[in-house]
Amino acid sequence: MTPLKQSLLRRIAQTGPLTVAEYMTECLLHPQHGYYTTQTALGAEGDFITAPEISQMFGEVIGLWLAQVWLDQGAPNPFILAELGPGRGTLMADILRATARVPDFHDALQLHLVEVSPVLKEAQIKALHTHDITHHASLADLPEAPLFLVANEFFDALPIRQFQRSGEGWRERLIGAKDDMLQWGLGPQSNMPVLEHRLGDTEDGQIVELNTAAEAIAQDIGRRIAQSGGAALCVDYGDDLSRANSFQAVKAHDHTDPLQDPGQADLTAHVAFDPLAKSARPARASALTPQGVFLERLGITQRAQSLAAHLSGDALDMHIAAHKRLTHPQEMGTLFKVLALTPATAPLPPALDA
Repeated sequence: MTPLKQSLLRRIAQTGPLTVAEYMTECLLHPQHGYYTTQTALGAEGDFITAPEISQMFGEVIGLWLAQVWLDQGAPNPFILAELGPGRGTLMADILRATARVPDFHDALQLHLVEVSPVLKEAQIKALHTHDITHHASLADLPEAPLFLVANEFFDALPIRQFQRSGEGWRERLIGAKDDMLQWGLGPQSNMPVLEHRLGDTEDGQIVELNTAAEAIAQDIGRRIAQSGGAALCVDYGDDLSRANSFQAVKAHDHTDPLQDPGQADLTAHVAFDPLAKSARPARASALTPQGVFLERLGITQRAQSLAAHLSGDALDMHIAAHKRLTHPQEMGTLFKVLALTPATAPLPPALDA
């Protein structure tokens, strides 16, 4: 039995079952045994792979998108270029390389990364060693200035709570224990005013997920952008609303039981984008757009063709497969969505609808 599992069993014995949010927080962020605080999870040697690790094209087109939005808003100087949960720094490195020739962009930017993992902070410093970086433990620590922010596969890892429809009320899904094994259970029925609006689009027994942590962060991002200018680009898997149990664990690039090995697997849930957009007001939210459509509108196929001209053999095959994985509807192209936040008075961002 792992030390974290022992700790969780003791906590449950002392204070009762855990919410899903409490369980996720312990598993991912425990100072000694948490997944993000002790492991390098990304890449082929890790447990999962994200879009920037699949191909440089992803970060390049996003970098040029950011530069165009910056220009459309009058090229503010200085401005904050920030990323939430930057992984190993791959996405930001590609963004900075793609924007290196945009006049005055690099001279005006101040690079800020929001990261809680000591392991990943070291990787980011190594990947971005030619740039001055300011690390923060939370978004709240960012200075007030025009903010151009990227959050790629960030919101899916924030802790959720789950509620199961029970007649005209709700019962929270909880994690308890029996015979030294973690197991699922349900709390008592309650009315949950925050979920009253979901009674009209759910059925008895259906699960709805709440992510108040994500909504609070979206609110802060929206406030900053509405007051100081800028833009936020959020890319993640999910949909407009939570409609089912999406809580999952990934280990060694495969799905596993979320209760099996706490602290040894990545825990995530699908993002409900509509609550994020509403929380970000008065900033304006774009229409939710599939990742494949967004990347194609930005010219990723043309970029892929340009790179392919210099490749052959296995390298070319891998390049073609990477483009397909990022854009194809049966791969990441439809499951992953894009949402942008901008000031209400700013021009509409490229490749996105109102």
